[in-house]
Amino acid sequence: MTGPTAAPEPAAGDPRTPWSGTVRRTADGSLEVGGLDARALASAYGTPVYVLDEADVRARARAFVTAFTGAFADLAGADVYYASKALASVAVDRWVHEEGMSVDVSTGGELAVALRAGVPGGAIALHGNNKSDGELERALRAGVGRIVVDSLEEVDRLADLAGELGMGAPVMVRVTTGVHAGGHDFIATAHEDQKFGLSLASGAARRAVDAVLARPELTLLGLHSHIGSQILDLSGFEVAAGALLRLRAEVAGDSGTLMPELDLGGGYGISYTGTDAPPPPEQVATALADVVRRACEELGTPPPRVSVEPGRAVVGPAGLTLYRVGTVKPVVLDDGGERRYVSVDGGMSDNIRTALYDADYTATLAGRRSEAPAVASRVVGKHCESGDVVVRDVLLPGDVSRGDLLAVPATGAYGRSMASNYNLVPRPGVLAVRDGQARFVVRPETEDDLLALDVG
Repeated sequence: MTGPTAAPEPAAGDPRTPWSGTVRRTADGSLEVGGLDARALASAYGTPVYVLDEADVRARARAFVTAFTGAFADLAGADVYYASKALASVAVDRWVHEEGMSVDVSTGGELAVALRAGVPGGAIALHGNNKSDGELERALRAGVGRIVVDSLEEVDRLADLAGELGMGAPVMVRVTTGVHAGGHDFIATAHEDQKFGLSLASGAARRAVDAVLARPELTLLGLHSHIGSQILDLSGFEVAAGALLRLRAEVAGDSGTLMPELDLGGGYGISYTGTDAPPPPEQVATALADVVRRACEELGTPPPRVSVEPGRAVVGPAGLTLYRVGTVKPVVLDDGGERRYVSVDGGMSDNIRTALYDADYTATLAGRRSEAPAVASRVVGKHCESGDVVVRDVLLPGDVSRGDLLAVPATGAYGRSMASNYNLVPRPGVLAVRDGQARFVVRPETEDDLLALDVG
């Protein structure tokens, strides 16, 4: 078992870097992102704060669109949806749509944000295992391009609602393929014993397809699968795609209906600590195109139009969180060693993933250079919870002290979107930076915001 390591230095173009493309170390040791010094950002906008590199988000969105458009050019084409659950904001949805992406939403709130961002209804997909009638009605009235049904009950409920409104509903069926992929059981979403989708093995997926075909209010676009999150090995996609394409061919043979689309989900991993080298979009697109091409040739069916749903891979590396150090406390361990606890002014309310998923992050001194020897450290938050850990093990300079700035990279995804008000701590804002300019795209909460919700 290896011990803690220091955060890697920013290195643009390195596939293992957890930092966004514009992050660099200045001559005096401070971090700079989007052309702005971390010290100036912390001074002007406060801490903790999520800092989002707009140029990096746009570049990653373009890379996915370009890669999939090229890889599927000789098939039936491809669409790339941004999985907005990673970070749903008007600005981010607008950025990625301007770069050619559609937007995937999983709740009425995410749908409202996408519509406010100016994303056309036809470029939006609605997911969810327990959609309300209100969410379905809003999606239908907005002209959402696809509604991914997640249960047999939802098929009839959606058809009845569409009939009442005098509208048609474009539908995909979410299939549970049995492929288990991802870094934690809670984020692996295609094994049988979980809440999402309709089982291929039990026949529920085929029954759902038949149920959709039986309802004239519904138009069956295709099949959908999502096998997990933080996936670094693409082999699971090959198994899942093959299973979906076989079901597609089976339905075509039995009913004469050849579904025109196939969605292979997302879940592509990123580097959180500098140890992983996630596959670039070009590699992902080429691999999936090869799978679809081979499977369709073997089955003797024309290829479908394919869609994918990256979220974390678009915004995750583009974000970092700035914290201000408070208490620093050495703790003697059972083996006689020592660990230093470095408390910051945020914690599990702005990044729950370490506590929830046992996720790994790293951190670095962001406001100055230090020549002090590195010390094994644990970065913890201010919450009344022993599990309030942001970075479990990292080497930090031994002179880190109250008032210093720390930066935690790769927090663009699932930091703000999973944030809470635990202990009544206001959630940080999302500060977009680009070309030496900064602005809040999601403003920080205040205690007045919290008190306004408490009606006494």
